[in-house]
This record gives sequence, structure tokens and C-alpha cells, in this order.
Amino acid sequence: MEFYRRSKGSPSRLGVFPGAFNPITVAHVALARAALSRVDEVVYVLPRAFPHKPYAGASFAQRVELLRAALGEGEACSIAAADGGLFMEIAQECRAVYGEGTALTFLCGRDAAERIVNWDYGDPGACAAMLRQFDLLVAARRGEYVPPPEFRQVIQPLELSDEFGHVSATGVRDKIARGEPWEHLVPRGTRNLVREIYGQRDPEGRVTGSGSQPAG
Repeated sequence: MEFYRRSKGSPSRLGVFPGAFNPITVAHVALARAALSRVDEVVYVLPRAFPHKPYAGASFAQRVELLRAALGEGEACSIAAADGGLFMEIAQECRAVYGEGTALTFLCGRDAAERIVNWDYGDPGACAAMLRQFDLLVAARRGEYVPPPEFRQVIQPLELSDEFGHVSATGVRDKIARGEPWEHLVPRGTRNLVREIYGQRDPEGRVTGSGSQPAG
């Protein structure tokens, strides 16, 4: 695990937030901040390879830059890269850095929780074994996730305002491509970077398809 920003201190409970962050959105930031009422630190984890989709769009370095621009000073948040993309692989990398005494809580949305529970690990007991290593906080995304009965002690809901339920990185990219306003969907500090990275360019090299920035 390689850090690009490291929060001070040694957390007793670490919130682990893996994602593609293509780009990071206000929903990502809201989820992490909500989790800080339940954990001591949140580490945003950007895998170098994803298990369920190819690496496309913004480059790895650009996504790290976006994460750095999104986080405010003084927040108990870190940014790290993981070599593995599966949650168990990321957990092992976190253990190596934070130590066995730190409890791990993974943060995710409903869609990710469904993938975790339903993923074909090649072993029927693999998911249960994994959830003995860490627990999950799941934010509602287009509906609240209801875990199987056997996992309800280790998969807990994370309260998040309904205003973030419709926000997604895919939606941001689609709005940029259509020339619709999108700036309100990403953290303020990232807007210029998002425009530069994802905006289309005309024959003279000017960025287009970037929508219009709302007042304030």
C-alpha cells in the first residue's frame, strides 16, 4: 500500500473506502464524512487494477490528483493505492500498514455490497470468512441494501442524505459529454481538474462539453 496522503495518529477503527473515483463526487465525500462518526479515520483506496471492470477514463495519476484536491485540510482522511482490487486483498494491505490491532470497516454503497455478497469466490464459505476479518457500512444508493440474515451483524447501514442517492461518477461523465451542468456533483476543489480531464476538446484544443457553472 502506497500513501499519497496520510492522516496523523493510529486509529483503533479504520474506515476503508475503495473506489474507482472516476471522478470523485460529492456523494463519495459525504459518505466518508458520515462514516467519521463511526470510525476514527477514513482511507480512500484506489486499486491499481479492478476485479470487475477495466481501467478506463482518467489515468491513475489523475484520479490521485482529484482525490487530493477533494479533501480538506485537517480531515481525518488518507489516500492510498492498493495493489489488489478485491476487498480481502485490500484488507490484507491495510493490516500490513495499520497493524492487527486496528479494526477494519469497509465503506461502500448498495451496489458494491451486492457484489461483495454475491461474488463468485470459488468457495461457498469465502464471504463469511471474509466478513470475519472486517465489517461493512453500506450507504443507500437507489435503495437501501438489506443483507442476508446471516450477515446482519456485520453489514450495517450508514445514514446518508437522500440528496446524494442519485449522484454517481457515471452521471457526472454523462452530463459533461452532453454539455449539461455537472459542477454541483463534484467537490468544489476538483471542478477545474474535472473539466480539464473529462471535457471534450474542439479542433483548436479548447475544452468543450463542460456544462455551465452554477452561481456560488
